[in-house]
Amino acid sequence: MTANTHAIVWIDHSEANVYYIDNPVADKVVIPSHATDHHAHHKANVTGSGHQGVDKEFFKRVIAAIANAADILVVGPSNAKSELKNYMVEVAPELASRVVAVEAADHPSDRQLVALARKFFKVDEGKRA
Repeated sequence: MTANTHAIVWIDHSEANVYYIDNPVADKVVIPSHATDHHAHHKANVTGSGHQGVDKEFFKRVIAAIANAADILVVGPSNAKSELKNYMVEVAPELASRVVAVEAADHPSDRQLVALARKFFKVDEGKRA
């Protein structure tokens, strides 16, 4: 992949789906999280919020998958999208500067995500950007 590509990342706490959308057939990479259960429960008389911290290893794999993208759109249903962006600002600020938007998106199909990204980036399905 060249550095002149557009990528969309759909992410929640269990996996990330990365699509490079400049080709007529979008390239897809699925990155699973190895966290067992992100939604821990807070118990009475126990210190802490009951939430696990950011899964840095997961985010590192996502960052590696989008490292060649010139423009990045991050979407997802939970706060993982914002956590990813904040982690990128911390560890990969140059890459974080290529994130053009972070938006909410429930659980769209692959086709819907690619269509969203192509519309967002104004990329024609039959042409390269």
